[in-house]
Amino acid sequence: MARRVKAAGETAAAKTTGAAKPRASRSTTPTADSLAALSQERLIALILEEVGQSAAFKKRVTAALAALQGPDKVAAMIDRRLSALEKARGYIDWQKRRAFAADLDATLATILSDLKPLDAGMALDRLLRFLQGADATLERVDDSSGQVHAVYEAAAEAAGGLAASLSAEAALGFAARAVEGLDRDGFGLVGALLVDLLPKLPKAALEPLDARLVEALAALPAPSRKTTGAAAFAGAGQDWERRYHRLSLNRLRQVIADARGDADAFIAIEEEMSPERPDLAAVAERLLAAGRPGEALDWIRRKQKRGTAVVTREDLVAGGIDPQGPERAREAVEIRILDALGRKDEAQALRWSRFEQSLDAQALRDYLGRLPDFEDEEALERAFDHAANRKDPHGGLYFLIRWPNLDRAARLVLARRDAWSGRIWELLAPAAEALEPDHPLAASVLYRALIDDILDRGRSPAYGHGARHLTRLADLARELKPGDLTPDHGDYVARLRKAHGRKSGFWSQVEG
Repeated sequence: MARRVKAAGETAAAKTTGAAKPRASRSTTPTADSLAALSQERLIALILEEVGQSAAFKKRVTAALAALQGPDKVAAMIDRRLSALEKARGYIDWQKRRAFAADLDATLATILSDLKPLDAGMALDRLLRFLQGADATLERVDDSSGQVHAVYEAAAEAAGGLAASLSAEAALGFAARAVEGLDRDGFGLVGALLVDLLPKLPKAALEPLDARLVEALAALPAPSRKTTGAAAFAGAGQDWERRYHRLSLNRLRQVIADARGDADAFIAIEEEMSPERPDLAAVAERLLAAGRPGEALDWIRRKQKRGTAVVTREDLVAGGIDPQGPERAREAVEIRILDALGRKDEAQALRWSRFEQSLDAQALRDYLGRLPDFEDEEALERAFDHAANRKDPHGGLYFLIRWPNLDRAARLVLARRDAWSGRIWELLAPAAEALEPDHPLAASVLYRALIDDILDRGRSPAYGHGARHLTRLADLARELKPGDLTPDHGDYVARLRKAHGRKSGFWSQVEG
C-alpha cells in the first residue's frame, strides 16, 4: 500500500513539474533511439570514461567542443596536429600501427565532421595538406597491412568529392595549389585526386592550369651527369624522383587534353614522354574518338619491341598477372577501328583469331553476335571443338565451365582422364563442384586428381580440402554404375590408406 502511495505521489510530482521520465529502451544495441533513453548525466559519464581511455576519442570530443567556437578554433586544432605529423621522424612499428592509424583517422574525421560543415574551403585546404604529408608519414610506418594507407585513400576520395562541389573558380584554385605539391606525391594520392577532378572543371578553366603545368615542367632540373660511387647512387635516386614528377605532370596535361577533346595535344605529350615506346592503344583510341579512324589504324599497327610489364595494384591484389592483357587490349582497339572503317570481315577475322589464341569468351561472343542468323550455331560448335582439342586441356575446361557448356566440359574431362593436374586446384575444384549435379562421373575424376595431388605432395595445409573432396566422392559413388570408375570408391580409399596411411593429419579430418 505504501509503495502505491509513493508511486502515485511521484507521478503527480512529475505532472506538476512537467518532467517526463525517459522511456526505457527494449534494445541494448547503441542507436539514436536507445541512447535517448539514457540520462544526460549517464551519457556524460560514459563519454568522460572513454575520453580517459582513448586518445583518438578524446581528440574527437575536443574537436566537437571547438566547433562550438567557430571554424577558426577547429582549424587551429587541426593545424597543430598536421604540424606535428610533418615534423615527426620516429619509426612506427607494427605494434603501434593500429593506435597511429586510429589517431590519423580521428584527424580526418575532425576535418570532415567538425570543420567541413562550418567552412568547406578551410576543410579542403586541410585535406590537401594532410595528403601532401602522406609520403613522409608512410615512409616511417610499418604499414604492411595497408591500414594507414587506407586512411589517406579515404582522405583523397573525400577531397575529390568536396573539390568537385565547389564553384569552378574555387575548384581551379584548389587544383593549382595541388599541382604545386606534386613533387611530394610519391604515393600518387594527390595526382589521382587531380585525375578525377580535372575533367569536371569547365574547359575554359583548363587552359590556365595547363600553362601552370608547362611552367612546372620547365622548372624541373635537368638530369644529373653520370658519376660514380655514392654520388652516383644518390644521383640515381634524385633522377628517379624527377622522372616520376615529370611523368605525373605530363599525365595531368594529358587528362586536360582529353577533357578538351584535343587528340593532337595528347599525342604530342605522349611522344615527348615516351619517344621510343608511346602507348599505341591510347593514341589510337583518341584518334578514333576524334573521328580519324585511318590514322588510328596506322598507329595501332605500328611495331614495337616488348617492354617491361606494368603491374598494377589490382594485379597484385588479385594475385596474378595477365601476360596477354596488353595485346588483348590492343586488338580490341584495332577491332573497333576496323568496324569504324567498315572493314567488317577483317574485324571478324581478328575476333576469331583472338578466341583461337586465348579462348577469350568475350571475343567469341562478339564474333557470334555479328554473324547472320543460323550461322552462329555452327560457329559455336566449331569453337567448342577448338577448346576441347587443345594440347593442354585445362584452358579448354576453364572456358567450357565458364561459358557454360557443362555437357561438353564433362565429355572433355572423361576423354582426357589422365591429363588433369591437381596442382591447378583453382580450376579443378570449382569445375568439379559445377559438374556434380548432372555429371557425377566427371566430377569424381577431378576430385580424385585433387586428392592425389594433395597427398602425393604432402600438402598439409590442404588436408581439410582433401578430406571434404573424399566425402564428396563417397556421395557421388552412389550415383555411379559399376565399372564407371576404376578402381571403385572402396578400392580407391584402400589404395590411399596403403600409400598415405601415415599422413595422420589427413585421416583424422576424414574420420572426424
